[in-house]
Amino acid sequence: MRQRAHAPKQSGFTLIEIMVVVIILSVLAVFVVPNVMQRPDDARILKARNDVQNLEAALNLYRLDNFDYPTTDQGLQALVEKPTIAPIPANWKEGGYVKKVESDPWGNPYRYLSPGEHGPFDLYSLGADNQPGGEGKNADFTSWVDHRQQ
Repeated sequence: MRQRAHAPKQSGFTLIEIMVVVIILSVLAVFVVPNVMQRPDDARILKARNDVQNLEAALNLYRLDNFDYPTTDQGLQALVEKPTIAPIPANWKEGGYVKKVESDPWGNPYRYLSPGEHGPFDLYSLGADNQPGGEGKNADFTSWVDHRQQ
């Protein structure tokens, strides 16, 4: 018997197959990219809300130990290191109440007043625009408004 020489099989994709994949990816990009682009803002908003709530909880623990909140002059740093400005807390917890006070998600410091205009203290971020008021990512995130429902 004679063996026939077989032409080597070529493997790969045809131009039609490649075009179909490119079209599918393009259609997906039209729907996915706008949603993905919005996600970083949503994540920053959520982080600001959580930061305010966590700092508020730490301030309440500070008050339980020391019978009052840190003063405006002592600031949020009183949650990290024992204040050296009067009134010196007598029962300050060794190790602090938080490891460090970070900036808000837009790189601005959280604002703190004690006594506050809206309660025993005011804790807030001015949002992405760093200006009072605004909506969405530019909104203020405060300790005196419940942001969990927004």
